[in-house]
Amino acid sequence: MRDLIQLLPDAIANQIAAGEVVQRPASVVKELMENAIDAQATYIQLIIKDAGKGIIQVIDNGSGMSETDARMCFERHATSKIRKAEDLFSIKTMGFRGEAMASIASVAQVELKTRREQDELGTLVRMEASVLKIRESIQHPVGTSITVKNLFYNIPARRNFLKSNPVEIRHILDEFQHVALAHPHIRFSFVQNEQESYQLPAEKLGKRIVDLFGKGYREQLASCEEDTSYVSIKGYVGKPEHAKKTRGEQFFFVNDRYIKNAYLNHAVMSAYERLLPEGAFPFYVLFLSIDPSHIDINVHPTKTEIKFDDERSIYAIVQAAVRKTLSIHNLIPSLDFDTNVNFNIPHTPSGQALANRSGNFSTGSGNNSNKNVQDAWKKLYEGLHDNIQAFEQQAPAIKPLLFEQQNYSSETILQSRANQRETTEFNSTNFQVIQILQKYLALSWSNGLILIDQKRAYQRILYDQFMDHLQRKNGASQQLLFPKLLHISPADQLILEEIKEDLLYLGFQLAQEDGGKYWVKGIPAGLGEEDGQSLLEGILEQVKHEASDLSKHRNEKIAQAMANRSAIRYQQKKLSAEEMNALVEQLFASSNPNSSPNGEQISRALLLQEIINLLN
Repeated sequence: MRDLIQLLPDAIANQIAAGEVVQRPASVVKELMENAIDAQATYIQLIIKDAGKGIIQVIDNGSGMSETDARMCFERHATSKIRKAEDLFSIKTMGFRGEAMASIASVAQVELKTRREQDELGTLVRMEASVLKIRESIQHPVGTSITVKNLFYNIPARRNFLKSNPVEIRHILDEFQHVALAHPHIRFSFVQNEQESYQLPAEKLGKRIVDLFGKGYREQLASCEEDTSYVSIKGYVGKPEHAKKTRGEQFFFVNDRYIKNAYLNHAVMSAYERLLPEGAFPFYVLFLSIDPSHIDINVHPTKTEIKFDDERSIYAIVQAAVRKTLSIHNLIPSLDFDTNVNFNIPHTPSGQALANRSGNFSTGSGNNSNKNVQDAWKKLYEGLHDNIQAFEQQAPAIKPLLFEQQNYSSETILQSRANQRETTEFNSTNFQVIQILQKYLALSWSNGLILIDQKRAYQRILYDQFMDHLQRKNGASQQLLFPKLLHISPADQLILEEIKEDLLYLGFQLAQEDGGKYWVKGIPAGLGEEDGQSLLEGILEQVKHEASDLSKHRNEKIAQAMANRSAIRYQQKKLSAEEMNALVEQLFASSNPNSSPNGEQISRALLLQEIINLLN
């Protein structure tokens, strides 16, 4: 019987390694830019065509390579970064595994041009599927230029798994931002399809943040610094009032290496406790400097995961540093939120509630100050009531329905699918409904009781409404009196461009300016006082994190994102009797009264006999 185990050819071994190292074009961008940084480059240019599927080129003015090094860099486990095993615990370079170039060359056509300052001629090396095609001397400036063409050309199955161009470009932009943030002293350029997207001069970190994310970030940055014997922290955190619904602008770097760490992210979020509304995320860019012997970066080939030998101490130091920053910049109120008299106090005309309910305020000057403020506000609104009455007399009477597009008469017979029983049939004249804790509805009728989750019910109704608008392309729009400037990252602009037509069908009106700025001039009718920017940020957030490729089920994903974001305001809201009745009628006339668009249960039916059994 012959032996079964055999040594794999280098080409196959490299392709296997490439499966972890080179997952998509953005992986190539990361590896090539990090190599340029390790080469001590002061200028790095990234050129992309066809979302990296066609061409990825990185040009730097670093130290360059000799003819031998230019060939050796394509061999597996060939690296200049480490010499012995102990070096793994004192790594200060970006790369060290010696796998990246071999992996890239195994799944693409690679051309490398390089020259050192002391050499008269440079070197050209061309590789295809791990096979050396050309090696010769050429004229070339000092530094290195690496061009990767036709990624995964020899593995069609892997190429077919790549997402749409906007999705892949978004990942490339993320990697570019990570490297550019980590090295503000380096000049960067990003050219996409022969158009320059970024030209970043060498600057301090604060200016680099503004150059990357926009001028609107100037006012929201608060400097964060903390030095201990174990770790040093430097960077910026965003002011709470500038927090967004998007989760993509939180950055951690350890020894200038971008990392993903949910534990440390929780430390930052806990420092913002009670300062942010639900579903909001602050901006932060934090750099941790720590002795390499205290960390292990050899956890995953992507090198974005790091293990600390004392993670709890890191958590406490990060949390304390952010809290101190928020306090120094007067971002944390001095009053305790649990006992603050300004919250949840019934209005009293005399203004005595402040003095009567807290020992922190005197009954003298504090009351006078409060009364003066109230008087000032009253003067500001003098005559407004008469103007409103005059306007209402001129305006046509509008029936206060929740959703104007659907009208139901009191005689409409509704077939309920809440408990999936054929006998569950009622009309709008034989049920009673009450609200519980401003979050749930209890529906009483002849056969028993139905409990309804208020927010999820609105999600279902709104989802059906938005889907109808998208399919019919007829969503009504309401003009904003004051258009709002939409501040989003370049990566999110790609998503917005991809779904802009669908947003138009829903009722959004957007105007684009030079420099990637968008003005929100109109929002879908019926959304009340919903902030246009906040709503769009919520849609982009959900689309970005739940829809890796919008080409499939686009309408469903956008309608779901819209419904989820729009229904937030109904999570805990007091409803009038008319609103409750309209909600129940429209829910049981919807496409699926049982489940929300997210697959969560909306209602539960308790038949009369079940209620009797519960009480006996």
